[in-house]
Amino acid sequence: MLTEAPVFDAYVMVDWSAESRPKTGADSIWIIVLESGKPERLENPATRDAAIALLADILSDLAARGLHVLAGFDFALGLPRGSHKALGLKNWRDLWRRLMPLVDDRADNGNSRFAAAAHLNQSLGDAPGPFWGCPASAAGPHLNTTKGDFKGLPERRLAEQRLLATKSVWQLFYNGNVGGQSLTGMARLEQLRRHPWLADITRVWPFETGLKAVAKNSDWRILMAEVYPSLLPAKAAPGQVKDQAQVIALARHFAHLDQDGRLAALFGGDDRLSPEERLIIETEEGWILGATDPQKIDIHDWIKNPDEIYRRSFATIAGEADLDSLPTDLRDIAIRIVHACGMTDIVADLAFSPGAGTAGTQALAKGAPILVDAEMVSHGIIRRRLPKANTVICTLNDTAVPATAKALGTTRSAMAVDLWLPHLDGAVIAIGNAPTALFRLLELIEQGAPRPALVLGFAVGFVGAAESKEALIQSGLPFIAVRGRRGGSAMAAAAVNALAGGLA
Repeated sequence: MLTEAPVFDAYVMVDWSAESRPKTGADSIWIIVLESGKPERLENPATRDAAIALLADILSDLAARGLHVLAGFDFALGLPRGSHKALGLKNWRDLWRRLMPLVDDRADNGNSRFAAAAHLNQSLGDAPGPFWGCPASAAGPHLNTTKGDFKGLPERRLAEQRLLATKSVWQLFYNGNVGGQSLTGMARLEQLRRHPWLADITRVWPFETGLKAVAKNSDWRILMAEVYPSLLPAKAAPGQVKDQAQVIALARHFAHLDQDGRLAALFGGDDRLSPEERLIIETEEGWILGATDPQKIDIHDWIKNPDEIYRRSFATIAGEADLDSLPTDLRDIAIRIVHACGMTDIVADLAFSPGAGTAGTQALAKGAPILVDAEMVSHGIIRRRLPKANTVICTLNDTAVPATAKALGTTRSAMAVDLWLPHLDGAVIAIGNAPTALFRLLELIEQGAPRPALVLGFAVGFVGAAESKEALIQSGLPFIAVRGRRGGSAMAAAAVNALAGGLA
């Protein structure tokens, strides 16, 4: 459906941030004001407090001049279906009202989003979740650094199921943490829409308008909507940052659609939504302006060049993972580990002793053997990368191991570690499977066995994995490990490959 005249006279797009300190530039708040016949106005306030004050001034000025304004915000305006009922809320207004005092968002950008999420999680049950992701210092009984229990709620909203690149609103931390932005954002929008200059002339789409095409209306001047800047390809020009380029591109895109009479229909959502889905969107979840069904994947259009696959993979990891928090000698190792498992958030769970990366690299350069607990780790190590054709030793399948393990009442993995004794001194050890192997290694060291140059602790599983790695961290041995249940042979092998040759 085309409209004869533009619905809006001005477009204000906001790229939000949950940053905990005043910040400008990359990963901060960007605001663009696009008004016909006037130069584009670009703002980069350092705090959310300053941004809301600025938006109140901008929006009230535009409205006072009789203009209809589309105000787009790049965070979720609602939670996945069922959340209101589970939290004892009637509707989206109750959610925003609850968040406004719950998220203590101070003038210096310090905020309590993690504590607020933990409180909401606790309201839904004792286990951590559905909100997840935080620094280790903010973790507790109701909020984990990793995914917890979604407690019967969907992980993604209907709009996020249409846009596959989006993150879940439950994710509070790490790159793309829309949850942190959404908690601070909804709390701040409640403040903004209550502003005396805006309260009577502001509406929130689709909650107050319905999921339908919009038209100029004397009932409102400001229409707030959820937007997603990554809907559009936007390359930063020299001197620009990505957020800046995206917010400019988005404002121009919506203005262009409006001039062509094609914007109004986007407020009706996807035509293929069922009546039940439309009701969920209008009353609880909200919708991303412009979201449609996932693009059909062309099975004939895929990247075949292995070097290009690696280049893009490593670039994606560098863009999404928090590598700046790591020492320089661990960054290539972290990239390899993330590449092996596909989880950028695992960087937050990496633990390491000072100089661990350098210690491992130097040991391999001197010809140290590599002791592994599983054949899968051995097979994942790229032999041509090893600087001294280092020997890779896996004793799990030694013929003496099964009977001895049975006689001693222990696992084969633990028993196999005893056969490492002649090779332990100065070795690089990669444990990517069995917690029992790591526990046994620590026992042997405690009993006076030779010390390895480095232990890579990537034991995985539900029984003993987290505990064995914490014991390694406390042991005083040089180590690199991933805390918690996650781990695996692919990660352990990837760490060895990075120590042997970086990302080359």
